Amino acid sequence: MMRLVLLLVLLTVAALGLATVADLNGTIAVTVLGSKIETTLVVGVSAVLVLTLVLMSVWSALRFIFRIPDLISLGFSARRRHKGHLAVSRGMIAVGAGDTLLARKSANEAKRLLGHEPLSLLLSAQAAQMENNRAGADRAFRAMLSNPETRLLGLRGLFIEAKRAGDLAVARQCADDALALSLKAAWATEALIEMLVAEKDFDKALVTLDRGRAGFEKKDLNRKRAVLLTALGLQQELGTPEDALHALQDACNRAPDLVPAQAALGRLRARRGDVRKASRGLESAWSQMPHPDLADAYLAVRSGDAAREKVKRAERLHALQPGHEESRLVLARAALDARDFDRARDVMMPLIQDRPRVRACLLMAELEERDQNNLGLAREWLTRAAHAPRDETWVADGVTSDIWLPASPVTGQLDRCRWMVPPDAHDAGRIAHILDTALRSMPTPHAPLAAPRSSLSAKTFLAEQGLVNDTPSSHEDQTPSKPSVNRGSVVFPLPRSPDDPGPGITSDGVVVSDRAKEHDV
Repeated sequence: MMRLVLLLVLLTVAALGLATVADLNGTIAVTVLGSKIETTLVVGVSAVLVLTLVLMSVWSALRFIFRIPDLISLGFSARRRHKGHLAVSRGMIAVGAGDTLLARKSANEAKRLLGHEPLSLLLSAQAAQMENNRAGADRAFRAMLSNPETRLLGLRGLFIEAKRAGDLAVARQCADDALALSLKAAWATEALIEMLVAEKDFDKALVTLDRGRAGFEKKDLNRKRAVLLTALGLQQELGTPEDALHALQDACNRAPDLVPAQAALGRLRARRGDVRKASRGLESAWSQMPHPDLADAYLAVRSGDAAREKVKRAERLHALQPGHEESRLVLARAALDARDFDRARDVMMPLIQDRPRVRACLLMAELEERDQNNLGLAREWLTRAAHAPRDETWVADGVTSDIWLPASPVTGQLDRCRWMVPPDAHDAGRIAHILDTALRSMPTPHAPLAAPRSSLSAKTFLAEQGLVNDTPSSHEDQTPSKPSVNRGSVVFPLPRSPDDPGPGITSDGVVVSDRAKEHDV
């Protein structure tokens, strides 16, 4: 609309100008080589305008003629670039489709047509990576370092190649250079933090996070800082409790749902004698997310409490979350420790109605043994525990852990540990560790015919139930384990439904071995 108005204004001004010139009286006289030419003002102005247009046309034609070689060169260059971009497109599609030969052919064609353009270098690097040609990929990424636009991309490529080769020193240097080049390079910040966390240098990890904070949103930044502060507080909990207290308070303020920080902060406050503040903090955290670590810290907030006093504290937690499974387990455990067996049984009743979990089964086994010394029922509950659904535990990238980890033991990524139910599978080593003590201390039915107690182990028990293969593999007990790697035990698939007691067990849960059957006959 504005352009139309402007055009109308210009046309109006031009018309008024021409009308004004036409109304003027006068003549124009020009003398050329002794000849005098006179004409009216309108004709003279018109002649000047026509002459100007003619000269402009002639100049444009001459300029076009002289630029013909350049135009031809530009046409060839455009055609060459077009073919190069088509080669890059084919190469990228081939990389995505996994066609190594086409990717390499397209990369060579793109390099020939486009030279050291960023896209051709990137395609060359990716094609070399597909062929596992690390030297070629390294050359392509290093060629990117000479161009300011691709320097960051080259550093990331060199970082990835160094990680693949296991050269952590070069990888760290590339990440550090990338962060120095751009403080918004989040991948570089995360890479440096992962390396420092692996070395348990949480102070430097916090400094690195502050250095690269521009690459993260505020919410993500607070979460990462809370995780690092929690790890630092847990590290300093026994050595420098005051520093740990400040770190954990900051972590809880930034991430109130971070259970390890809340539990550790409660423990530190209790050790300082601030029982009331510790209790309030743990109760608030329990209201948001009931967790065994919070319950342990809350019950131990006052050292020297008798069992009855711990029952009262457990009742307080139960009142905050009356319908939660963890509330019942905490109250039942406290009642069992106080030898209030009827109370513990009443509290556990809703949890054992339909497919109880492992912890509930183990608690019922202990209850039956301590209440009535009924070893048969206790063994039945232990049998059900071996087949029961798993409880929540700390899981990081498929690896289970008894304690919270600030980073994944598999990938090293920060804040990958989640409190969740692991995949529907039995971890035979973990169950063996849980049941070993209980099973060794219990006589089996038909004691004269059963194996001695010293030979009864959880591994044998699980093999009897068909959960594990009792035959050692060719590598068993030959290769020493690596204590520095926090990996879970081997996960075995469920051989039957989770609550099926397994072969050799009657419907009421009593184990009947082959030798016992022969004895009955």
